[in-house]
Amino acid sequence: MAIEEQSTGKIRNLRWKQTFAALNHYNYRLWFGGQVVSLVGTWMQSTAQGYLIYQITGSPVYLGLVGFVGGAPALLFTLFGGVIADRLPRRKLLVITQTAMLILAFILAALTFTNQVLPWHIIVLAFLLGVANAFDAPARTSFVLELVSRENMTNAIALNSTMFNIATVVGPSVAGLTYAAIGPAWCFTLNGISFIAVIIALLLMRIKLEEKPEHRDTALAELGEGIRYVLKNRMILSLIISVGVVSIFGIGMMNLLPAWAKDVMHGDVTTNGWLVSARGLGSLVSALMLAYWGLRKVRGRIWTIGAFVMPVALFVFAFIRWLPLSLVTLLVVGWGFMMVLNNSQAIVQSLVSDRLRGRVMGVYTLVFFGSMPIGSLLAGALAEKIGEPLTVMLGAGLLLVMASAAWLFLPDIRKQA
Repeated sequence: MAIEEQSTGKIRNLRWKQTFAALNHYNYRLWFGGQVVSLVGTWMQSTAQGYLIYQITGSPVYLGLVGFVGGAPALLFTLFGGVIADRLPRRKLLVITQTAMLILAFILAALTFTNQVLPWHIIVLAFLLGVANAFDAPARTSFVLELVSRENMTNAIALNSTMFNIATVVGPSVAGLTYAAIGPAWCFTLNGISFIAVIIALLLMRIKLEEKPEHRDTALAELGEGIRYVLKNRMILSLIISVGVVSIFGIGMMNLLPAWAKDVMHGDVTTNGWLVSARGLGSLVSALMLAYWGLRKVRGRIWTIGAFVMPVALFVFAFIRWLPLSLVTLLVVGWGFMMVLNNSQAIVQSLVSDRLRGRVMGVYTLVFFGSMPIGSLLAGALAEKIGEPLTVMLGAGLLLVMASAAWLFLPDIRKQA
């Protein structure tokens, strides 16, 4: 019995180490801790900012406007952000962008504390935050290989998703409690303070200094080189296109959940909360599974499984009107999303040349984030004309076409380790 218990303990310990293998790296431990704190703060600000502008204006139009101006810089600047990520040391660039976000958060906090905040203040600050994010995202996604070994890259990407999904659950909840207890200004202040954790973590890292190649071409020429690299690499191009399809017809459909809760499920804001949380929980479970599988050469196979599971679960969800079963299917949908998105990024990162990593991840980030508002607009317009259930079925059908096309015409995806 004692031997069996000892053996079981060793197996559990091994599984734990496999799931969190990236945390064996000093630099990644610093990154993980700083990012968890910062992401919770970011979600606090995002949630409180929405409450505040609606409280000031009483208009849902302003909610949409803030979301638009916050996302527009991704379309305008992300590709150039990728060029900068290849020109500058990525740690230095991240310190700059994180400091800019810190300053913007404290400006919004000061305006709110002094009761001087106006709708245009929030809109301008949301735009500037979007600009900072456009330069931050390519550097952040391409920074992973400077934090861990190549064999632990998939595990690190999965753990990045884990901390993001944890923050999506914790941040809005903490924001609601903080907003109600001591006001929105403290949400913005706490977000500003949270960036200090990331900046300190970045400064404490032991990054091997590598000389950046001399850049004789213009930024526009280097951007063109990165785009041509993506277009000529069939695997990378296919995976980036798949990410765009999932963003438009998968994540875009999820923006209908508030209307689904009210009009289809005949529920209320609590129903919507359950639906959103179920999808988030599925993504979190998926991210943890990917972290556990990080050292196994199964990325292509589980990408394929996720690509088929996601539309099937979404199609089933469109027919269900019983909340408990709806939550289960949304959990599966969230699981499938993360299987496709995480493995797409991991495979792209493993294939791309280090010299072009920032630019390629700039294209990846542009397609991922730029497709989301397109999906939201498309889902909303279709739902108004044909209703939410048919819209979700259509989205599921197109995702199934994508998965089938990948299976038939891109068998190399399944072979990716």
